[in-house]
Amino acid sequence: MNAPAIRLEHRQHQTLTPRLQQAVRLLQLSSLDFAQEVRDALDKNPFLEGEDVGDEQHETPDGATPQQAHDASLADTATLTSPTPEPSPEPAADIEWDPSPWAATPGSSGSRGSGDGEFSAIDLMAADEGLRPTLLRQINTRSLSERDRALVGCVIESLDDDGYLRTELSELVNLLELEPAVELSEMSMALKLVQALEPAGVGARNVAECLTLQLPEIQDEELRALAGRIINEQMDKLAQHDIAALSRRLGHSPSEIEAACDRIRHMDPRPGWKLSAADVRYITPDVIARKVKDEWVAVLNPAIVPRVKLNQRYAELFRRHRDGRHAELAAHLQEARWTVRNVEQRFSTILSVAQAILKRQKQFLEHGSLAMKPMALKEIAEEVGLHESTVSRVTNNKYMATPAGVFELKYFFSRPMPTANGGACSATAIRGVIKDMLDAEDPVNPLSDAEIARRLARQGLTVARRTVTKYRQLMKVAAVEQRRRVA
Repeated sequence: MNAPAIRLEHRQHQTLTPRLQQAVRLLQLSSLDFAQEVRDALDKNPFLEGEDVGDEQHETPDGATPQQAHDASLADTATLTSPTPEPSPEPAADIEWDPSPWAATPGSSGSRGSGDGEFSAIDLMAADEGLRPTLLRQINTRSLSERDRALVGCVIESLDDDGYLRTELSELVNLLELEPAVELSEMSMALKLVQALEPAGVGARNVAECLTLQLPEIQDEELRALAGRIINEQMDKLAQHDIAALSRRLGHSPSEIEAACDRIRHMDPRPGWKLSAADVRYITPDVIARKVKDEWVAVLNPAIVPRVKLNQRYAELFRRHRDGRHAELAAHLQEARWTVRNVEQRFSTILSVAQAILKRQKQFLEHGSLAMKPMALKEIAEEVGLHESTVSRVTNNKYMATPAGVFELKYFFSRPMPTANGGACSATAIRGVIKDMLDAEDPVNPLSDAEIARRLARQGLTVARRTVTKYRQLMKVAAVEQRRRVA
């Protein structure tokens, strides 16, 4: 039996220094998270400060500062933001506000008001009231007893954001402590009162009930009756848009079934959304693509570049009076230097990667998605002298504003697809071709995935049918049976 032994062994391995760890972490953050990270650093570190707009700027011959001249050159791209899941970062509290093409200047029409007491158009806009306050306001206009008002209020407060009642009425009965005890029939009557409120469909317990509550909006009695049968008897076929099966089962012509289905599709399956506060998020691009003398150049968006620098006065005072009791301040000073350096490195890396992408995807910017070239992370990594993993971090959650819209940087990367002549085409370009086919298809005879694959083959693009299906699903286009319409 071997006895345990202790042995010393020398090994070499790579580790990231704290500064590199911070640099990697900052690089992979989105612009919103990065702005928050900088604000937190400004709040916690006494050696960091926000740059004043006037610091270290010199007058140009025409009287404008270089920053103002740079901002003015970008004024024509101020509208290149588009709606998405991410809000624009607010400037840090410690950084002096810097008017830019993405910020409303004081006195403009977008300001909250002027000094003479006048109000802007924004002050006169109606505020979102919300689902529950709207329903309660409607109930308050009706003559109800205190008991009935309590029952109805319980139902309204139990609705979700879609306007549905997901809780069983028996559970709501147990929540109310009234004398005499609440009966299930009373709660059912309270639910009917809620379902009679606007918007139509609110208070439903399932999709079929929600659509049924909206049937009175159909003026034609025959169409209303047919739509009711479809909702209550053939919901599965309605979801599949199987017009032929609905026609056979209900004994109506395909054109009548199609008219009823079209009317049902105009109903709102989530009535609560009409009164919910709109949570609109916007993407603020990190980089702006601009064409200068027939060349595409990448410019950092000044709206997201934080003005942070090392407080030289505090740093000099610390160097003069430094001793062993100030270890924590020394750590703050070192971290401040790393932060300033890593912030500069982050934007330098993003700019260099964006410029390399523009160099390769020039045709896309000028001619659209059909001209997108296949491109891999390795190509950009070799050109800018970075590792592929670093390029991957740069392209995630970073956006570029182009004349064609705002795109995430990773959108410009796609694998090559072989063509009949031995060349290669990007998957993005193929998706563009498929989208054009779907947009131009006959709604009576829509294109199947197999037919799309055959048409692509006739154009020299070898794409399997399952690949077409995957691309169609990525574009959120329904299957051929659900797209077919009756003549």
